[in-house]
Amino acid sequence: MALAVQQKSQIVSKYRIHKSDSGSPEVQVALLSQRILQLTEHFKTHQKDHHSRRGLLTMVARRRKLLNYLKDRSPERYKALIQSLGIRR
Repeated sequence: MALAVQQKSQIVSKYRIHKSDSGSPEVQVALLSQRILQLTEHFKTHQKDHHSRRGLLTMVARRRKLLNYLKDRSPERYKALIQSLGIRR
């Protein structure tokens, strides 16, 4: 369940810091968040897909680590990202 090329490029262009940015924590978290949303929709119809569920858990853990990194390095960017993605309430 990969993201479509057009969808991925839209996310990268929205969350990038500079013109050639494709790997900043903001971009990585945004891409992971989109894939996590897709997988949660998938699990609404396929409850017993435990192999994909394991992948979901690894993605959530990776996103958590990236968010912790961003929170330690730059709290302002962390807060802005959380607001725009709507992850925390």
